Amino acid sequence: EMEFFCKPGTDMEWYGYWTEFSLNWFTKFGLRSEKLRIREHTAEELPHYSKGSADIEFLFPWGWGELETISNRTDFDLKAHMKMSGKDLSYFDADENSRYTPFVVEPAMGADRTAMAFLVDAYDEEGTGKDLRVVLKFHPDIAPFEVAVLPLSRNDKLTPTARTVYDLLRGQFRTQYDESQSIGRRYRRQDEIGTPLCVTIDFETIEQDKSVTIRNRDTMLQIRVPIAELIDAVKRQLELMRG
Repeated sequence: EMEFFCKPGTDMEWYGYWTEFSLNWFTKFGLRSEKLRIREHTAEELPHYSKGSADIEFLFPWGWGELETISNRTDFDLKAHMKMSGKDLSYFDADENSRYTPFVVEPAMGADRTAMAFLVDAYDEEGTGKDLRVVLKFHPDIAPFEVAVLPLSRNDKLTPTARTVYDLLRGQFRTQYDESQSIGRRYRRQDEIGTPLCVTIDFETIEQDKSVTIRNRDTMLQIRVPIAELIDAVKRQLELMRG
């Protein structure tokens, strides 16, 4: 919850700004625009001091639900504080040589319901039966990890290079190292927690080309990249996934 103070007369402009800003924030980090809407409160819903309120709503599987409410609370809050405290909370605008009690525009987001919306919208299932792939298609900026480093197997020949690659990446990105179980299971595990990219170190890395494989979560396409160019390649892939 935030209170934004503004000059009387500019309040409806700022009310519109924060409504649009809030909607764009949700789409920026991955919520699909067709599952979002702005619902203006009716006159019957508005408190006596409000000039306008709007809900940003998301279409959950069970129906539309509120994520955030933006309200133009006029000067009610500060005047109430002034009355009860006896303190002058007016503002002197030196540029205009005038004094006024600021109006308040209040964007109030629900953290739990917003997290639920991102989880619901990112969740996907592809294939059936043994080929079923569960994936969280998180925007890279909200995924728990941006990249996972996966040696092809737990092998003494692979581990030193895999750890070197991990150390190289973790200074730039949210990075996880995973070497337990088969490579296929590890890919699926990273899909399930929404990791955008996996970097695999194999025996060709050690014995031939000093390159690694980058796997894209959404397309499952794989590209081969020299370790020396890996940081730039990961940055490019993440930027493409950000859209």
